[in-house]
Amino acid sequence: MLLSCGDALIDFLPSKTADGREAMTPAVGGSCLNIAIGSARLDVPTGFVGGISTDTFGRMIADHAVASGVDLSRATRSDHQATLAFARVTGTETQYAFYDADTASRNWTYRRDAVALDEVTCVHTGSTTLVHDKGAAETLALIEDARPNVTISLDPNCRPNLVKDKDAYRARMLAFCGKADIVKMSDVDFAYLFGDEAYAARAEALLSGGASLVVITRGNDGACAWHRKAGSIAAEAPVVNVVDTIGAGDSFQAAMLAALHRLDRIAQPRLRDVSAAELTRALSFACKCAAFTCTRPGADPPRSRELPADYW
Repeated sequence: MLLSCGDALIDFLPSKTADGREAMTPAVGGSCLNIAIGSARLDVPTGFVGGISTDTFGRMIADHAVASGVDLSRATRSDHQATLAFARVTGTETQYAFYDADTASRNWTYRRDAVALDEVTCVHTGSTTLVHDKGAAETLALIEDARPNVTISLDPNCRPNLVKDKDAYRARMLAFCGKADIVKMSDVDFAYLFGDEAYAARAEALLSGGASLVVITRGNDGACAWHRKAGSIAAEAPVVNVVDTIGAGDSFQAAMLAALHRLDRIAQPRLRDVSAAELTRALSFACKCAAFTCTRPGADPPRSRELPADYW
């Protein structure tokens, strides 16, 4: 199964009342939970690891995850409040204001006895969980236990407004990249971490450091990837009527992992030998699922039954 470790929260999305006033609509979110939901909806056995509140918003999160088929047996429920994020869409980017002090996510602690790894093929992590010292340390403990036998997937999903020391954060992300088999980031994340550096140069450095697959998503320009054996691959993004881009990157990641799972290429040894044709297929499927997510509001990744047959 796939296990996604990290943030689970409530996004408040901009909307309008019937009389035209500004409003905010709550929706379940959090990058790592979105990825768990996205892969579960694509028929991959998926679990979530992290802190989920028992308050009203936490119950909303849990109900949404379970309804999508996510196994929450490894999650930690607590009476700490749920993390809240208020979204503001500017052009093609979404900016967030986070309310995350002393929340269930921030107080999550990795407990070996609660996270059985014997049935896990891939652990995914990233996003806001890795910004804070405690979250990063707890996640690292899980990764260290998992990585001898489990594929590690990382999406930094940077949130600059939460970062207090950019140099320290960048060093942390590089350290996590060094422990990951799959590293995916958006072009915006790449620019935040690596400035004007060439994608290929950084990808080669990450591959030399131990990664098997490096992927950069580029919005309307699709995605590009580098693999130790398959080489350089690119996939186009389909043209759709965009409602918003919230959750598109998470949908891409979930779909890519789901595609690798479907191709039987998600396990460490199998991932190392993926072919260029298989990788192209996985990237193309991920681009299509991300585009599908953009056609409806919020982080609402597709279910397998919603997708046209030619997507796969």
